[in-house]
Amino acid sequence: MDATLLSRIQFGVAAGFHFLFPPTTLGLSLNILILETLYLKRGDEIYRKLSDFLIKILALVFVLGTATGITLEFSFGTNWANYSRVVGDIFGAPLAAEGVFAFFLESMFLGVLVFGRKRVSKKLFWWSSFFVFFGSHLSGLWIIIANSWMQTPAGYKMEGGVAKLTNFFQAAVNHSTVERYLHTIAGGWITGSMLILAIASYYLLKKIHLEEAKVLLQKAFTVFAIVAVLQLFLGHFHSVEVAKYQPEKMAAFEALWQTQEGAPLALFGIPDTSQQKTHLYIGIPKLLSWLIYFDPNAKVKGLNEFPRDEWPYVTGPFISYHLMIIFGLWFIVLALWGWFLGRRKTENKLFLKLLLWSVPLPYLANTFGWMAAEIGRQPWAVYKIIKTKDAASVVVPAGQVAFTLLVFVVIYTLFFFVGLHFLKKIVQKGPAGELTGY
Repeated sequence: MDATLLSRIQFGVAAGFHFLFPPTTLGLSLNILILETLYLKRGDEIYRKLSDFLIKILALVFVLGTATGITLEFSFGTNWANYSRVVGDIFGAPLAAEGVFAFFLESMFLGVLVFGRKRVSKKLFWWSSFFVFFGSHLSGLWIIIANSWMQTPAGYKMEGGVAKLTNFFQAAVNHSTVERYLHTIAGGWITGSMLILAIASYYLLKKIHLEEAKVLLQKAFTVFAIVAVLQLFLGHFHSVEVAKYQPEKMAAFEALWQTQEGAPLALFGIPDTSQQKTHLYIGIPKLLSWLIYFDPNAKVKGLNEFPRDEWPYVTGPFISYHLMIIFGLWFIVLALWGWFLGRRKTENKLFLKLLLWSVPLPYLANTFGWMAAEIGRQPWAVYKIIKTKDAASVVVPAGQVAFTLLVFVVIYTLFFFVGLHFLKKIVQKGPAGELTGY
């Protein structure tokens, strides 16, 4: 393997592992804010107990997310020096803003949540929960701005082979920022809520902490069910944006080799790039054209419209994109089933077991969605500006990248099991007692 491919694998491993934590933070911070609002308005101690319980989990997730996120920013200067030279003046700004305006806000008020229950007023504690929620979502916004600019760059001009910022607003709110941000935030809300639902289901199945588990299940499920259905529409709007501004990526998502009027929506297939065909293809005629353009006979560009050396990989994005959709549809099934059970006011052990077993699925959905977006952007590091092969550092040998990749895998594996160990301890202790620090 060459250094560029190893650097891509290394960044993918680091980013993929780190991406377990920010979405969890988004969902947990929302649910904590809801519980703190109920506690402030109603004064019921059960909401305080549940909030304190989730704050412990949030603190653990935040620490792991911080530790795994730092390496990503350093890699732009080590493995991707040419990338930083060409687009660093623009790409670096939102990363810096994320640290200055969002990370420190979130971390400071998280400290109040962890250590300040008895030291501040109820209103100040509520404001702290709000600022943790706001800070985490602001952090996500800056990261999405940076990533969206890589996908659909705007507000720049090239001077001497370097991208120079010409309009900050156009660069920040580029063609894909809004759709990508809403889609990502909804994914985070689903992820954090599903983690809470899995814990509550575990308690109910084990018949422990029953009162707390029922309230936790009810509140988290409300968030989960609403957002799971909403995500169907947000994901669709994002796909429409991809078809408009990155049509070759959409062609890869659907393994659409030739431009078609009345293009079908792929349900299953095995793409074969060498033969430019999809084996065992199953699709719904004209549905892709209708979903993108609201016209069943509209023309959808195929890969044949683009130079062969600018084609994205097809198999990876095709599989990842469709797995993400399958998991999203499963979340809607759970939402509708739970709503039906709630209307009948019945408890179903199978449903609780499915909630418990489904806890990995939002993480997989997030990861597959990210893979589809990033692999589908290839061969570009920044779309139409710099190719990935030209973005890598030329002075870092493959051996060094391979060694650090191995070190990353070992350390992240350790982080994973240490994180699971502490999460297990928090869950086993349950939502009892007061938060005295973590």
